[in-house]
Parts: sequence; C-alpha cells; structure tokens
Amino acid sequence: MGWTGIVVLGAVIGLAGWWLHPLRRANRSGRTDRAGRARWWIGPAAGMAGAVLAAMAGNLVGLFHDGDTLEWPVCTAIALIAVTLTVGSLSRR
Repeated sequence: MGWTGIVVLGAVIGLAGWWLHPLRRANRSGRTDRAGRARWWIGPAAGMAGAVLAAMAGNLVGLFHDGDTLEWPVCTAIALIAVTLTVGSLSRR
C-alpha cells in the first residue's frame, strides 16, 4: 500500500482517537463555548503527521522499508501517541 496506506491509517486512527478521547468527551458538560474543545480535524491531522513521520524515520534509520510488517505497528503506535498528546493538550484549555 505504501504511503497512501500510511496516510489513511493515520487519518482513521486520528479520527477514532479524537472521538474516543476521555478529555474531549468530558468537556461536553453544558458549556456553550467551544474554546476548550479540540476540533474534529485536529485528530486526523495529528494521526497522519505521526504515521508519516514514523514511516519516514523508520525508513531513514533502516528499521524497516516500505511495506514491511514492522512498519504498520510502529506507525500505528506513533499515530496513537500523537493523537493522544494533541487532543489531550487542546482539551485541557
């Protein structure tokens, strides 16, 4: 699948991570302002950036090459970490 698969993987993980993040869901407690909530596009953007950066770093270091089995779990883990940190930090405001 190559880079297209990595981008789609990051977007799906980002959207799911944004939707399921507990801090994002906790801020729905009757507040009418949206200043403290992360927008819906923040999660997919962070997921895509994390997955693409993980794939590029893995290729650069020689940990894996395009399409290797190790590429998918590493990109998934880095995308999850990026989404968690980004949505969590934006939801605390």
